[in-house]
Amino acid sequence: MLGCGLRRRELADLEFTRLQQREEHWAIVDLIGKGGHIRTVPVPEWVKATLDEWIHAADLHSGKVFRCVCRAGKWWGDGVTERVVWHVVKLYAAKTGFAGLAPHDLRRSCAKLCHAAGCELEQIQFLLGHISVQTTERYLGCKQRIRGAVNDRIGIEP
Repeated sequence: MLGCGLRRRELADLEFTRLQQREEHWAIVDLIGKGGHIRTVPVPEWVKATLDEWIHAADLHSGKVFRCVCRAGKWWGDGVTERVVWHVVKLYAAKTGFAGLAPHDLRRSCAKLCHAAGCELEQIQFLLGHISVQTTERYLGCKQRIRGAVNDRIGIEP
């Protein structure tokens, strides 16, 4: 959720067939998001490595990527629900000292980290699957800055 900006539903519904290489980069292809909108989500190398560890440890090969795990460490069922994702995030957030953290905070944090790293607003919008750039701007808390304005840097003064 933090690395790809996924919603709970998108994470819960993620299937193996959606993980593919595109342009020499791993991606979640044809992800069906909120409102039935389809997008492709790039997967950072560190996220793919973590997914590979989980897939190998759980000995998964098809179907949903994320499953419930019993106390003995074996997976069971056909996947997880949005509610399970919520509970897992809340549980581990509390264990690591972030008791107030909710799953959607991870999605917003992904957007803010991308923005802080200098990524284009339009690309963050694509990543998150927002139809309106205004929604992405709300996630980022974008405000116009007059001091140090962006057009001061274009270098075309006479």
